[in-house]
Amino acid sequence: MEVSAFDFDLPPELVAQAPPAERGTSRLLALDRAGGPPAHAGVADLPRFLRAGDLLVVNDTRVFPARLLGRRVPSGGAVECLLIERHDAGRWDALMHPGQKLRVGATVVFEGPGARLEGEIVERRFYGRRVIRLEADGGDVDAAIDALGHVPLPPYIKRPDRPDDRERYQTIYARCRGSVAAPTAGLHFTGAILAALEARGVERTSITLHVGYGTFKPVRTEVVEEHRVDEERYEIGEAAAAALGRALDEGRRIVAVGTTTTRALETAVREGDGRVRPGAGVTGLFIHPGFEFQAVGALFTNFHLPRSSLLMLVSAFAGRERVLAAYAEAVARRYRFYSYGDAMLIL
Repeated sequence: MEVSAFDFDLPPELVAQAPPAERGTSRLLALDRAGGPPAHAGVADLPRFLRAGDLLVVNDTRVFPARLLGRRVPSGGAVECLLIERHDAGRWDALMHPGQKLRVGATVVFEGPGARLEGEIVERRFYGRRVIRLEADGGDVDAAIDALGHVPLPPYIKRPDRPDDRERYQTIYARCRGSVAAPTAGLHFTGAILAALEARGVERTSITLHVGYGTFKPVRTEVVEEHRVDEERYEIGEAAAAALGRALDEGRRIVAVGTTTTRALETAVREGDGRVRPGAGVTGLFIHPGFEFQAVGALFTNFHLPRSSLLMLVSAFAGRERVLAAYAEAVARRYRFYSYGDAMLIL
């Protein structure tokens, strides 16, 4: 299948540059895979679209301020570092700029009021990727990152990060630190919405998938099947595995909140031969039309980029023509798109 089949026209002004004034007030487009026109509502109306016995699965990863701004030593030249994944012994995979000037052994410093980090390049990889070893004055690297770092907003948000992004680019149930991008479908939930879902009889459980920078990776191939997605780590706890097992055994609907949750669940059910076993894993699963879903029965998600792997995942779930028709209606009705935008529910 050609990647061009997933293109659509999107006016730039519909790309949300900031969250709504109040969490939980975004619009919701509900799409029934069985047919009929989309329904238009608000995310606070989500409980009326779900039913008692549904299992809502959320991703409880926590975004950390992974973007560091500093200087090279001894030249003083500016350097930018996006921390991607932690290794052992204080080492991180990082995307660094200017990459061509940061050879193995180069030293960089990030500092501000009350915190200082020193980094050494210990391995050079491709396209500006480096392995950097970080040390903090006082020894607490995470605390220094929190003090000095910036929220790594997506590249299509054309503004610097603001202090309020630290809270708004985070789900209210975020628990496990490790993501460089938010599982954005979860940004819509409030305590009141979760309470209303519980009152409706909707069960909820959490898994963890740490979202990497690869979530923004464009599809550069002309043929869909030739694209590869970056691997991401996930973990499913004992309680979540048990809840998922009961839902599968009883034929109850599993409602995935976001594409990250979907990829983790569909990977886990395949690794477990139809069961979801507790434990950690890695997923490089690329879901595109032709994929057969074994776990997910409904999907709550945001609106995605043209020609993106995430749009292909949604199209695999609901059908390409049906999804693109719904997207065209969302554009016509001036829905807000991407991370801080409006939501879509596919049943």
